[in-house]
Amino acid sequence: MARLPRFFIPDQPQHIIQRGNNREPIFAERSDYQFYLDCLKEVAEHYGLVIHAYVLMTNHMHMLATPDREESIPKVMQSLGRKYVQYFNYTYQRTGTLWEGRYRATLIDTERYLLTCYRYIELNPVRAQMIAHPSEYPWSSYRHNALGEADKLITCHQKYLELGNSDEERQSNYRALFQAHIQEQELNEIREATNKAWVLGDSYFKEKIRTLTDRRVEKLASGRPKRGNV
Repeated sequence: MARLPRFFIPDQPQHIIQRGNNREPIFAERSDYQFYLDCLKEVAEHYGLVIHAYVLMTNHMHMLATPDREESIPKVMQSLGRKYVQYFNYTYQRTGTLWEGRYRATLIDTERYLLTCYRYIELNPVRAQMIAHPSEYPWSSYRHNALGEADKLITCHQKYLELGNSDEERQSNYRALFQAHIQEQELNEIREATNKAWVLGDSYFKEKIRTLTDRRVEKLASGRPKRGNV
């Protein structure tokens, strides 16, 4: 069955995930993480992908980014994947694939879910029980967004900028967001939308995207009557 084209709306952020094949590690040493980030910065600038948040886990990565054009995300992920696999295979004297199929991505409803996705991404190491607080993890955007630590990879989204009138105020208000847990329902909505490449948003946003793309944007409701049944 032919693959559906990926969703793209100009200036609309997307949540992107890529996993290692069979959930095997894709990062082993500090130099691996740094090489990946350096490559990501290079190809993102080249292909017009604006990155707002990210986390590099042992066997997968998450990224929140806004593409300038339809080919931005595919070109970035293709080029990044090729560069990193060549580096990783050479470094560890291995051959073959590193990734678990294609990357996964979903359009994000900016008003409803954007800041929640920031938190979802940067809290990954906490949920994995690797650390107690996101500030302890070196391979995410939290230290930039919450503490002002320089990270040339990151461009602040407008919704982040609206958190305050100064860097200090924005960072303080951003840190405050992490004092509340993400509800289990929201966690499930983010996971399902991204894993299944649906649209993440409220009913108004989904209807807008459905109209613009002329595509189904979420799974069919369970128990929906079959055509012809009363």
